[in-house]
Amino acid sequence: MTSATSKKLDTLAKKLGHTFADQDLLSCALTHSSAKVRMPKMHDYERLEFLGDRVLGLVVAEMLLAEFPKANEGELARRFNRLVQKDTCAKVAEEIGLGGYVIMSANEASSGGRAKRKILGDACEAVLGALFLDGGYDVTRNVIRTYWAGRLADDVPLRDAKTALQEWAQGRGFDLPQYEVSSQAGPDHDPHFTTSVKVGALPPTTGEGASKRAAQQAAAKALLIREGVWKDAD
Repeated sequence: MTSATSKKLDTLAKKLGHTFADQDLLSCALTHSSAKVRMPKMHDYERLEFLGDRVLGLVVAEMLLAEFPKANEGELARRFNRLVQKDTCAKVAEEIGLGGYVIMSANEASSGGRAKRKILGDACEAVLGALFLDGGYDVTRNVIRTYWAGRLADDVPLRDAKTALQEWAQGRGFDLPQYEVSSQAGPDHDPHFTTSVKVGALPPTTGEGASKRAAQQAAAKALLIREGVWKDAD
């Protein structure tokens, strides 16, 4: 590592509020896979990204429980999914100016790689992973609190019932909801569908509609209402 590179990493570390004992960890967290073309012995950030994603999830879950003591699981899951998604990580990366530190090939850089949402989001998670390995949980939590706390209260309205059910199911650790057409009646120009939806080991619910999608939405809403996630008036 050159002295110029080391100095640049020190600048980033100061932004994060942590002095790295192992600066190579931070360098690895900033290395995009395209850089391995000219530096094949380098490790890219994918493994640290995997770790950082898990640490981010734990800290965000902890923050949400403290911030919204009366929120039900469905609301917490919706807020959680928004806060840990790649786009949110990319926004944090932009705040930090992370794109300017990412090590990538000249071709990737010339194609706008430093502004690509996926690269920014991945690098952000990788940096969190590096922080965790070098400084531990408390250090990483402090950084996450700094950049995520202001986003906790952002409005998260319920979207359509199918999306809400999918987010709720994922928040509880279930597989994706499974839909099945129970029956179809009526002529082709005016059909009527009945669809059931099943989530994990929970009893299924059914819904009806003039299209498969409408019936799926009705079935999803029925399950959410039964589980207390969706109010009947919504």
